[in-house]
Order: sequence, then C-alpha cells, then structure tokens
Amino acid sequence: MSALEVDRFREALLEERKRVEAAIQNLHDENPGTLAEDAGEETAYDNHLADTATETYDRELDYTLEENSEHVLAEIDAALKRIEESTYGTCTNCGTQIAEERLEALPWATLCIDCARDRGRG
Repeated sequence: MSALEVDRFREALLEERKRVEAAIQNLHDENPGTLAEDAGEETAYDNHLADTATETYDRELDYTLEENSEHVLAEIDAALKRIEESTYGTCTNCGTQIAEERLEALPWATLCIDCARDRGRG
C-alpha cells in the first residue's frame, strides 16, 4: 500500500473517530444521570408501568449504542496504531494484503475478506 493510500485511510479514520466521539458525547449530553435520577424516586412509583418501561428501554438502547461506539473507537485507535507501526492493511490472521475496497468500507478491518468469512462461519 502506498504512502498516499495510507494517508487517505488515516484521514478517513480520524474523521470517523471525530464522528464517533461526537456521537458518544451526544449520548452523554442527552442522558447525564442514571434512570433513577431522571425519573426521581417518587415519580418512579407514580409513572404508568408502560411509561417506566419505555424510559428503561430508551436508556438501555442508549447504553448499547454507547458501548458499540466505544468499541468502534477502540478499533479505530488500533487501526491508527497499525498505521504508525506500518502494519495497516495486512490481515492479522493470514498476513495477506487486505483489499482496498474492504478498507474503504471498514477502514479499521483487521482481516482480509476470506479470513473474515471463515471466522464468521466458526
């Protein structure tokens, strides 16, 4: 992979990192406290069961989105480290070059498409 291509992927990763960090911050801004703090102890008993269930579902969904975003952020950081170590774009399983099309779709990919398929079957 040429230095120009690596620079292009580095920029794409940095942009995606900013986007993911902004999404995590947005989740934190929307839900700064816990569900109990949001509802308050007294109102938790006054709310209709369906209202409480909806609030709980929404909060759990936000927690899941945050967890997934943090996982993607870690993957992006690992890809940026691989760029620094000059191992970016190499499959961590078989050592072959990861196709540029795959890296364009998933810039933090660690596996070539064949190894990813094999792992998906396992």
